[in-house]
Amino acid sequence: MGALREVAPGVLAATSRVMLTTSTVLVGGSRALLIDPAWKPDELEVLAQEIAAQKWQVIGGFATHAHHDHLLWHPAFGDAPRWASWRTAEGARARRANLMTDLGPGWPSELAELMGCVRGTDALPDTSIPAGFDVEMIVHDGHARGHTALWLPRQRVLVAGDMLSDVELPLPFDPDDIDAYVDGLDRLAPYAAAAELVIPGHGNIGDDARARLDADRRYIDGILHRGRSDDPRIGNADMAGEYRHMLELAGQPSSSTSPRITPAGPRT
Repeated sequence: MGALREVAPGVLAATSRVMLTTSTVLVGGSRALLIDPAWKPDELEVLAQEIAAQKWQVIGGFATHAHHDHLLWHPAFGDAPRWASWRTAEGARARRANLMTDLGPGWPSELAELMGCVRGTDALPDTSIPAGFDVEMIVHDGHARGHTALWLPRQRVLVAGDMLSDVELPLPFDPDDIDAYVDGLDRLAPYAAAAELVIPGHGNIGDDARARLDADRRYIDGILHRGRSDDPRIGNADMAGEYRHMLELAGQPSSSTSPRITPAGPRT
């Protein structure tokens, strides 16, 4: 994982070597809120060391959705409450066995025990929000049930979870519900239009939230109405398989419209 870097006032982010997974930290004074800290055990350790070196007190955590790489924690972060939408918290409990399997073999037991221990909420309590921030939860069912983006109006930053990525295609596969994904994009649209910065769960941080949302809509529209897409992200790692699955989900033949496929890894 790269070092934390400040991308907006009080908003720091680090990117994992795996799937360009983003960890986001909101810092006000000496207090911090961790959003989706990830990904590998050594990277969580590095993040914990950075937080300790800065003498920040972790006052809360937030998981954007109930996939294994967004439900992680480290003992050094402390026992601050970890929050999520109600549907995310329910999914983390109900699917815990599968999520543990998704972590893969050799995952340290002390980290595995902390995976997914989130509480459901409709709004982040003030006690978990650092000074200088307002945090609005944007809950929808695109990508995963109860998927949640966070809007930081003072900073005009949209922490998008696994949406609005510049490297990943739209992934409406948990459950397989394209309509829910389109509804999720509709929920995000006014925030994307206002955002000066978007932080995706996987990919690069950018100032083009509205353009990313429009690209996602074009991709889905092309598949639904033309039976194909020429989105350049199809050529990225693991995305050809996701493209084929999307075509099948939409009832389109995929054999003649997608390249030779290798199975994709666990969806994130």
